[in-house]
Amino acid sequence: MHAYNASVHHSLMCTACHVKDETKQPVVKILAGKKLCNVSFKPMNCGSCHNSVVKEHEASVHNAQRLPVTCSKCHVDIHNITSIKNNKLASAKLCGECHKKVSHYFNSIHYQALVKGNMDAPGCIDCHGNHNINKIDNDAQGRSFHTQACLKCHADVKMMIRNKVTTIAPETYFESYHGKNMRLGYPEKVAGCSDCHSSHNILPAKDSNSTINKAHLANTCKQCHKDSGNKFTRFIAHAEPTNHSKFPLLFWVTNSMNALLIGTFLFFWIHSLLWAFRGFVEKRQIRNAAFFNKPAAASRQHQKINRKVYRRFKPVHIILHLFVVTSFLGLALTGLPLKFNHTLWGKALMSFYGGSANAGLIHRICAVITFGYLIVAMVMSCHFLFSKKISNESFFQRLFGYDSLFPNRKDFRDIKAMFRWFFFKGPKPKFDRWTYWEKFDFLAVFWGVAIIGSSGLLLWFPEFFGKFLPGWLFNVATIIHSDEALLAVGFIFTIHFFNTHFRFEKFPMDFVIFNGQVTEEEMIDERSEQWERYQKQGITEDFEVHKPTPLIWEVAMRVFGLLAVLIGITLALLIIYTFIS
Repeated sequence: MHAYNASVHHSLMCTACHVKDETKQPVVKILAGKKLCNVSFKPMNCGSCHNSVVKEHEASVHNAQRLPVTCSKCHVDIHNITSIKNNKLASAKLCGECHKKVSHYFNSIHYQALVKGNMDAPGCIDCHGNHNINKIDNDAQGRSFHTQACLKCHADVKMMIRNKVTTIAPETYFESYHGKNMRLGYPEKVAGCSDCHSSHNILPAKDSNSTINKAHLANTCKQCHKDSGNKFTRFIAHAEPTNHSKFPLLFWVTNSMNALLIGTFLFFWIHSLLWAFRGFVEKRQIRNAAFFNKPAAASRQHQKINRKVYRRFKPVHIILHLFVVTSFLGLALTGLPLKFNHTLWGKALMSFYGGSANAGLIHRICAVITFGYLIVAMVMSCHFLFSKKISNESFFQRLFGYDSLFPNRKDFRDIKAMFRWFFFKGPKPKFDRWTYWEKFDFLAVFWGVAIIGSSGLLLWFPEFFGKFLPGWLFNVATIIHSDEALLAVGFIFTIHFFNTHFRFEKFPMDFVIFNGQVTEEEMIDERSEQWERYQKQGITEDFEVHKPTPLIWEVAMRVFGLLAVLIGITLALLIIYTFIS
């Protein structure tokens, strides 16, 4: 009775728990001449007082068939219960009585901090709760727990500063592939905090028993990356690309990519805006001259224009471009949700694909297509530069010639003349077969595929490349792949779309890449030097087209082109909105 009076239940009468069962009659027995009354009592119900706790327990793993744990299992003697509320040490010892397999928790830095009186340090109940203990299976909910439990404390900046613990872990984790998938809602596909640092045996990296110690790091990585080696472990899990003192290489790579992004967009967006304004003015001048000063309009063209159509692209060029458009849209649609994993639209797109695994499969298929058309383009380029069937000109004559897509001195003169035209300082330059912006687009494909493709291969096959390349190259590859892809998407969906579809001469769409044909008027207006050269050479008739594009092909390609443009514009607007907001 003395123990009961010292327990947390001391204020309760015995009948609070031991209630007589009125439905049953007492049984009277006679033993040794004495009458004994055996009264029936209802089964004890903790929920009559601890209703909320019991409800939590009902939904917990401790109430499951797999692991049934009743109240009395932990609260052994209800007559002698003392409160351990907020007593993390006592709670940990109580849990440890059953959970022997995680006894190494008592060697961890968390428990050692608790022993020293630091109540910020986590005990069992901080991560798992008191009574509403969820199962931790290898599903989305269970895998999410591997990270969310750690974030309770490590994402608390004030707590981390108070305990002199670095605050970069959560931020840098969500910049990694693992963290991005976690944020998108697919934690079962990636590693969480406890997969690397362990769940209970949390030790500093310098401790020889730590899972992230150099001696054990390879085995830690092999839990997921089975063929990873020592070079692979040099991957920087919590890299800070903006920290010059700790990660100078990543700092300069990041800043170089930022400079490339800013420089490219700044130049070409200014170029497009100036062109849009100047094109509007020119179109207005031509219209006014046609209506109000007909002789001036007639003098605009010094020769008669026939209603003829000429071939600009061959079928192989059209097919290649279709592969380029399809694969590029596939890469953008599946890659951008990963980069913008924190946005609603990124999560919605990933959900539409059925998860990051499906998106990754589509992304890799599109990557293979990209490598395929790059190889074809390289073969065609080599054929153009070296085949005697093309021309008897030397290599350099072909490389810098009229039909080459490689820049030459005329392109730089054209850029200068174009800007003079923008500011009403001179006439619009005359162009030959290829303009300087078309050459930039073509070479950008080689540059982009080489950079994005090589970095993507590293990330696609990390275990293979980790056998002979240091792991920190994966950090570099991640930065380059992400930023270069953003540059490509932003350039194509804004600048390239303006050059080919949205300027006044082409709006709403330049259809030449889908049928390979241009009118004589377009040739004279846009590529007068090519037209004059063909006339001098007497080869204009060789390019004349005598049959119109089949109706079904034109309709199909216009629908395809419109869909591609709409997808591109939508993605561009979403990206811009995300950066602004």
